[in-house]
Amino acid sequence: MQVRYQSITVDGLSIFYREAGWENRRVVLLLHGFPSSSRMFEPLLQRLGDEYRLIAPDFPGFGHSDAPSPERFAYTFDHVAEVVGGFVNALGLDSYTLYVQDYGGPVGFRLALAYPERVQAMIVQNAVAHESGLGPLWDTRRAFWAHREKYQAAVEQNLMSLAAAKQRHVGTSPNVDRYDPDLWTDEFAFLSRADQTRIQSDLFYDYQSNVAAYPKWQAWLRGHRPRMLVVWGRYDPSFLPGEAHAYRDDVPDAEVHLLDAGHFALDEKADEIADIVREFLRRPSAR
Repeated sequence: MQVRYQSITVDGLSIFYREAGWENRRVVLLLHGFPSSSRMFEPLLQRLGDEYRLIAPDFPGFGHSDAPSPERFAYTFDHVAEVVGGFVNALGLDSYTLYVQDYGGPVGFRLALAYPERVQAMIVQNAVAHESGLGPLWDTRRAFWAHREKYQAAVEQNLMSLAAAKQRHVGTSPNVDRYDPDLWTDEFAFLSRADQTRIQSDLFYDYQSNVAAYPKWQAWLRGHRPRMLVVWGRYDPSFLPGEAHAYRDDVPDAEVHLLDAGHFALDEKADEIADIVREFLRRPSAR
C-alpha cells in the first residue's frame, strides 16, 4: 500500500503527516510516542491501508512537523493536543478509531474527552492511564518534577541520551538481534537538533499533568466504555506489563494481547499487531 507524505498548516504550524488508504474508508488516527514520530506507524500504514484510512501526524516539535522555539510555543500536553485537535478538524475527521502509543496516550485521551462522539474505538499500545503502570525508571522522572533544576541533567540522561534511546526500543528483550539500530540512532539524531533538549524537557516536565489526569481518564473509560483493544510489549522498560490488564478495571470487555516485544512493539511484531488490529476492526460490533 502506497503511503503518502503530506503537510497541512494548523495554527500557523506546518504539521507533517503520513496517510494510507482512501477517504471513504473507516479512519484510524494514529498518535505516536516519545521520541518517535509518525514514522513508527509506517508498518501499519503499509499493512492496513488496503482496508482502512490511516492518518498519523507528527506532533509539534517531533519528526517533520514544525518545532518552534519554546519561547514562541508552550510545550505542554494541553497545547500539543490542541494543535492535534486542530489538525483533526482541518482534515474534517468526525469519526475515527484512536490508536495511541506512549505520548500519544495523553494526547489521545485529551481528544477523547473533548470529542467523545468521534471515538469509534480505542487501541492502546504501551500507553499508560494508571499510576501503577509506571516502572522504576520513573523515580528519576518524578524527582525532576519536584526539583527541575537539580535533576535536569539526570533526566536528560534518563530520557534523551543515545543509551536511553536504545533502551526504549530493546528494553529487556532477549532478542536484541531483531532490532535495527537505525531505530534509535535516527531518533537520537532528531533529539540532537537545535532546541530539542529544551523542547523535550519542557514537555516532559508537563508529563506530571498526565499523571494527575489519570483518574479523569479512567472515569471517562468507565463512563463511555469504548470498544477497546490493548496490544502491549512486555519488555517495555518504562511501562509495566500489568498496565495492559489494568484497562480491564475500567473497560471489563477490553481485548488484551501481551506480546514478546518492547516499548515500540511494532519494531518486532508488526505482522502480528496488524493482524490483531484488522480482526478487531472487522468485527460487526464495531460502530
